[in-house]
Amino acid sequence: MYQLNEKIRDLKPYDPISGDYAIRLDANESFLPLPDSVLAEMAEAVQQIPYNRYPDPLASALCQSFAEAYCLPPELVTAGNGSDELISMICTAFLMRGERAMTVEPDFSMYRFYAALSEAEVICFHKDDGLKINTDALIRAVCEQKVRLLLFSNPCNPTSLGLKKEDVRKLVRSVPALVVLDEAYMDFWDQSLLQEVEDYDNLLILRTCSKALGMAGIRLGFAVANPTITNALRAVKSPYNVNALTQALGVLALRKRAWEQAAREEILASKHALYQRLKELELRYPSEMRLFESCTNFVFVKMKRSRAVFEALLQKGIAVRFMGDYLRVTAGSPAENAAFLTAFEEALV
Repeated sequence: MYQLNEKIRDLKPYDPISGDYAIRLDANESFLPLPDSVLAEMAEAVQQIPYNRYPDPLASALCQSFAEAYCLPPELVTAGNGSDELISMICTAFLMRGERAMTVEPDFSMYRFYAALSEAEVICFHKDDGLKINTDALIRAVCEQKVRLLLFSNPCNPTSLGLKKEDVRKLVRSVPALVVLDEAYMDFWDQSLLQEVEDYDNLLILRTCSKALGMAGIRLGFAVANPTITNALRAVKSPYNVNALTQALGVLALRKRAWEQAAREEILASKHALYQRLKELELRYPSEMRLFESCTNFVFVKMKRSRAVFEALLQKGIAVRFMGDYLRVTAGSPAENAAFLTAFEEALV
């Protein structure tokens, strides 16, 4: 009788909140639809796709558009079917069985998952009580543990906190490991190392179109690194990993970015309003909640009764992300934020 091997035997499929909820503040998506003008151009573009042909295996026009948008040489860019595919590729390519990968906790859970699936030994570095990274301690841990691959998000999902440029530079320069820096939320902050990636032989940066760009539905991410790492990554990826539809829509979105700045400002204004209102509630109910600073499009709250509050919100048709003692809440439209805040305060008292 065939039996599953031990590395996959006990795995469970990824299962985000399912159900029909009127307000979804659980996945850190943009609450803004694409502008009608961009949608119209996309509708025209999909009519021109030769669907009977395989897409460009290197997604050259797409990588060129991303490079132009962020003022980078295109030879540093690799496109992927979402950042998840790129993380999986990186772990498969740059880790040998038994080598050590390190994640920082709490962080995006899929780093640990993909590293473990690559049969690496995964070591967790724990943040301090304020959920911040002690850079010197992390450097020591990477060096002492002989880590080959370090993965973390900056700004961090789920904590909404960020590590300043100078600290990340120090970290990358001080460790022999390949540092995979996931900047999925960096469009909401100003501490990116994207323009400096060629200065390092051990830095790989991930970016996504799912957050500020508001295109989570097409699954599109990018890896940016020096030519040596980029060539290795391109060599191990699937031949046609980004489909023709995503390539065409991604090119259009990246070239029509005039609207993106306005969208980013609107999202950040929504997050700021949500944060300020939650800060007022924290002052009123200090024993019930602790709100963390945020440099992303979401907020992170430690709750005394997180499960009860989470369930109360679901009962009102509002989905947020439950994370043990914490709740992660995406900034929504003003109406969505107002509905959430009303239900949240009712659940506190």
